[in-house]
Amino acid sequence: MNFNMFLSGRISFGPGVSSQVGLQARKLGASRAVLVTDKTMEKLGLAEKISDHLTEAGVETCLFTGVEPEPSVETTDAVAQLARQQDCQIVVGLGGGSSMDVAKAVSVLITNEGSAANYQGLGLVKKPGVPKIMIPTTAGTGSEVTFTAVLIRRSDGVKGGINDDKLFPDYSLLDPELTLSMPPQVTASTGMDALCHALEAFTSRQASPFSDLFAREAIERVGTWLRVAALNGRDLEARSEMMLASLYGGIALANAGVTACHALSYPLGGMFGVAHGQANALLIPYVARFNALARPDKFAEAAGLLGYIEEELPLRDGALLCADALDELIEDLGLPRTLKQLKVGITPSHFDEMAAKALAVARPMENNARVMSKEDCISIYREAME
Repeated sequence: MNFNMFLSGRISFGPGVSSQVGLQARKLGASRAVLVTDKTMEKLGLAEKISDHLTEAGVETCLFTGVEPEPSVETTDAVAQLARQQDCQIVVGLGGGSSMDVAKAVSVLITNEGSAANYQGLGLVKKPGVPKIMIPTTAGTGSEVTFTAVLIRRSDGVKGGINDDKLFPDYSLLDPELTLSMPPQVTASTGMDALCHALEAFTSRQASPFSDLFAREAIERVGTWLRVAALNGRDLEARSEMMLASLYGGIALANAGVTACHALSYPLGGMFGVAHGQANALLIPYVARFNALARPDKFAEAAGLLGYIEEELPLRDGALLCADALDELIEDLGLPRTLKQLKVGITPSHFDEMAAKALAVARPMENNARVMSKEDCISIYREAME
């Protein structure tokens, strides 16, 4: 048994804690901030609300609301240039994983030369960035506690992560009230993303007793509360439990990594613009079924955590139940279950290129419980097609 443990900076959790953003920015020594978010947060008035909290604390705010659903290197570079021009001493990320990933990348680009593309990889960031505060408005990505920023290069459509300890946020404000406005489909897909993080970390080759603690808690919470949150978005208890599940899934992911589901989902986002959570949700049952017998103990336990408990069932059958539990959850949530249902133009002729790009996402593939070949990738895509 040999492992390391990683934890992000300080975390505040609870209804209303987002109002502390200005106070925390001042504590981190900032008088000018760049607030990184998207058009949805602007339309909902949340961007203005957070900006007001910063202003009230004496922190001048430069607002950027142009983050895309699948954020790009080019957008990230533009925000970093803006932040440098405005002499911003802190970055605040508000929104889902896309906005937080861009914010984390911008924090290091302010102090490191060149494009975000230069740092896609593992441990390539040379200098520490400026302080960063994350405020998630979805319950799924866990980006507020991870050291990764996933960005698409428009030049070749490839998704790649900046993975470096310097991307860990300094402070995260987890306010379940900010998730009450999430529509059912976004609640469902981001919640499934949290489940993917937890299940993949739980079954990763890098899993440890530490990461397993958080992964188990996340899996069980998603199994209990995601349906409630998606079907009754005003239920603050369900929203709080899902935000906690997302947090725990993020901690598990930061310590054990993700596996093949994430690698296989990247081409869906990079080549066809499929949202990250939706891509993961669609593929996870197929990947779980492929992986189940490589770690039957973990997959059988996960099935039980999701509510599939069969007394005196052989371990092999219990492991395969995990994929059944995932299928049922996705069906209840009304999410797409096949590539065909996405209606984005994916055909079998794309599978070879998709598989090659998935295998190029090396670290998640190395973490996978079962060795996966290019033919295996194509087979999973083919199975998921119909």
